[in-house]
Amino acid sequence: MDNPIVDDLLRELAPQVVGVLTRRFGDFDAAEDAVQESMLDAVAQWPGQGVPGNPRGWLIQVAQRRLTDQVRNEQARRRREELVAAQAPPERRTAPPAEDAREAERDDTLIMLFLCCHPALTSASAIALTLRSVGGLTTAEIAKAFMVPEATMAQRISRAKQRIKASGVPFRMPDPHERATRLGSVLHVLYLIFNEGYASSVGPGLHRVELSREAVRLTRMAHRLLPDDCEVAGLLALMLLTDARRPARIDARGTPVPLAEQDRSLWDGRAIADGVALITCTLAKGSVGPYQLQAAIAALHDEATTAEETDWPQILALYGLLERMTDNPVVTLNRAVAAAMVHGAATGLAMLKALDADGRLAGNHRFYAARAHLLEMAGDRQAAIDDYRRAASRTTSIPERDYLTTRAAHLARDASGRV
Repeated sequence: MDNPIVDDLLRELAPQVVGVLTRRFGDFDAAEDAVQESMLDAVAQWPGQGVPGNPRGWLIQVAQRRLTDQVRNEQARRRREELVAAQAPPERRTAPPAEDAREAERDDTLIMLFLCCHPALTSASAIALTLRSVGGLTTAEIAKAFMVPEATMAQRISRAKQRIKASGVPFRMPDPHERATRLGSVLHVLYLIFNEGYASSVGPGLHRVELSREAVRLTRMAHRLLPDDCEVAGLLALMLLTDARRPARIDARGTPVPLAEQDRSLWDGRAIADGVALITCTLAKGSVGPYQLQAAIAALHDEATTAEETDWPQILALYGLLERMTDNPVVTLNRAVAAAMVHGAATGLAMLKALDADGRLAGNHRFYAARAHLLEMAGDRQAAIDDYRRAASRTTSIPERDYLTTRAAHLARDASGRV
């Protein structure tokens, strides 16, 4: 896709059209494939011929025609025809009858999100399926974003759809009790997509902008569908406040720039204002969850006009609440850094010593990078150099590795110059 207006429209309509056809034919796998093909037709035709007056209806009609042809083709699609025949009366294998008009207008986007983020799927499978079925990205686009062969991504998506089918989960909104658990899975998948886009775990670049933008778009969609859910709002605020710093996160050579050294005039002021307003309104509702606390921390960073003005005591307090709520070792790691900024490096290092002893971050490059930073603050240059090198050897991100290696080299030069 290379036409922004058409791209955005198709990605918004994709889950809605898949939902209509899944209800109609009873086969999510077949419906999803047919909609992908209809979107390719739209990409080829709409820029030149113009967007039809009813683009959703156009996609439904084209995708349904493909599905009907597949169902009728006994030789090529015998298994699929038998499945449809078992689940739907013959008259529903052709064009939709007039009484289905209201059904065709239903927006099943939220159901699609719940389906694609089913707990039966691994995180990798749920991410791929969400990006394709809800995000409307092609398999090739997803494979490129994650830097894997297209065939590998196609297999991952196919296995995810087969697992959904085998689970027997109905295509409907989960009941209220189940919905709370399933919504947690949805938000976690969206969070993972954003993180991979904002801080790529592999490859030559620090950012994969297409992933972080898609995560923001999908989370906006979830917020529109669930406007009263505080954690959905919290996650959206967190993404906006974090992504606002992206323009300042790398220098001209693509090397990461630490938060304290970033040119804050490059930050996206509009995104910060939107994120702050959203989290301020959400926190006022009184039901606080992990994503809201993370967003509140991000807001404190973003509202500081200089690194020195950062409200570290408040950030430390929020990390304390978040740690009690999640018992996440990465949160403990961040709390140790905040404690060092408030009470001194020795306090933070003592907390990291306890965290190291519990083993949950054993071998994690972020632990060594954080400890190196605090050791540097404490004036223990050689220990800091050793930890920067350990962190560099353990990260799979090339920009992070280069930054950590360079940091160790600078300290080593400084140390030798002082001898």
